[in-house]
Parts: sequence; C-alpha cells; structure tokens
Amino acid sequence: MQLTFLGTGTSGGVPSLGCHCEVCTSTDPRDKRYRSAVFIENEGTRLLIDAGPDIRMQLMPLDFKPLDGVLLTHIHYDHVAGIDDLRGFCVFGDINIYADEATVKALKITMPYCFTEKLYPGVPLLNLHTIQPLQPLTIGSLEILPLQVMHGRMPIMAYRIGKLAYITDMKTIDPSQEEALQGIDTLVVNALRWEREHHSHMLVPDAIEFSRRIGAKRTFLTHLTHKIGLHDEANARLPEGFQFAYDGLKIEI
Repeated sequence: MQLTFLGTGTSGGVPSLGCHCEVCTSTDPRDKRYRSAVFIENEGTRLLIDAGPDIRMQLMPLDFKPLDGVLLTHIHYDHVAGIDDLRGFCVFGDINIYADEATVKALKITMPYCFTEKLYPGVPLLNLHTIQPLQPLTIGSLEILPLQVMHGRMPIMAYRIGKLAYITDMKTIDPSQEEALQGIDTLVVNALRWEREHHSHMLVPDAIEFSRRIGAKRTFLTHLTHKIGLHDEANARLPEGFQFAYDGLKIEI
C-alpha cells in the first residue's frame, strides 16, 4: 500500500496569507503546504481522505483514473470545500463518499444542488454513505476501521487501514477508540505547532506522547502551521521514528 501526502498544512495553508516569516518566504518546496489530504493506492484501489479547497491542484499530478472512495474526517471547510472539484471523476461513475452522520447531514445543506430530485447537467454525482466508529467497511482491496476522535468538543472521524492509522484535527481520544490503534506500524497524526496550547488540536509534544502510548513504529506529523519552522531544521528537533510530512511525500506501508 502506498500513501501520498497531497497536503500537510493547517486550515490556512502555508505560506500564511500576509506573512513574511522565513517559512512563508522559503524557496524549499517542503515548506509549501496545501490543506491536509492524502491519497492511498493498494492493489488497484484508489482512495482519497478529505477534499479541501486545494484538492484540484493536489490531484493534478496524479494519474486520472477512477476513485473508489472518498473518506471524510469532518465537515470543516479545509477538509470538504473541494468536493465539487471531484466532478471530473464522474466520467467513471458516481463518487462514493463515506462520512459520519453529522458530516453527511451537513453536506446536504452546504451542497444542496447535489441532492435535489432534478440535478442540473454537470453537477457532481455523489453517493453518501454514513459510517459509524468501530464498524469496519471494505472499499475495494482495503479493509477500513473508522474511529472517533475529539476535535475540541467536536467528534470527528479517523481511520485505521491495516497497519496504518490516519488522524487529523485530534485533541483527545477516548480509551475505547485508542485501543483499536494497538499494533499499528505507521501513524499519521496532526501536530499543529511546537508550543502555545490550542483548544482543539494537539501540539508536537502531544503527538509524540500519543504515538509512543499506542506503540507506533514510525510517525509522520501533518496538519502543520508555519510555526513548525523550516522543514530541515524542524525535523532535526524530532526524536528518532518521527518525521514532519511534506506535500508530495510518498510512503510505503
């Protein structure tokens, strides 16, 4: 299984609008971060996790082939605003979107033109599937276990796929959900910045502690602000087994 990081930035992306810090003005492409999303391929199955406002540009470098499914973590703009841009994939058939009940309901409100009785020509054809935490699903060759984590006070979805766990926007996790993460090899998890507590996101020290608690063998940190610092310098501060992900990074699982 191969995972491609399409985006590793937080809700505002990096560079941050109006900022002239050393990260936002860096010429290193690893310091340029679209909004967080990943693409997973396994034995012919192609899966997207989240589709934020940058998704059109994020998908441009990839082969244009059918998408077998889109997993959503939650309804926030930086994770769903690009769903309409997936309409091109409708040449292969309807797009299957998997999300929790709250996100499914919200999509029908934010994208009402996709769910009317009479759809106008060209509208993206979306099949919404409501999923539940700890209730497995199969998409093509992939066995997926949805999990619930807390984004502040908001329950959102995370996903375990084999030995991989993908978690973004997490602040806390219930022990019943954390137990399902035991035995993973690769953890992708959010780490907003180094310091200054945030009400709904983990910081880098939180992510390191969480990874060690569940016993992940290697951890890639994502959903990063420009406060992380220049890529090489920031990576040098991390302990062994931890790495800041960057846009375009491909890893084998």
